[in-house]
Amino acid sequence: MSQQIKIETEYITLGQFLKLADVIQSGGMAKFFLQEYDVFINGEQDQRRGRKLRSGDNVKIPGFGEYVIL
Repeated sequence: MSQQIKIETEYITLGQFLKLADVIQSGGMAKFFLQEYDVFINGEQDQRRGRKLRSGDNVKIPGFGEYVIL
């Protein structure tokens, strides 16, 4: 079961998403987190902190969970 993350803007970056989803404590941790853990967006691995996530995107972080952007 995916957790739903609601955004109020057109998109958010992967770094912002990690903080919003409570995966990391602060935005500054995003760079280090992405170096250590695999992140899959819509089934494709992507480690770019600035990757834009839009409504309908699926984010899977093994060991942390699956998320849907709304």
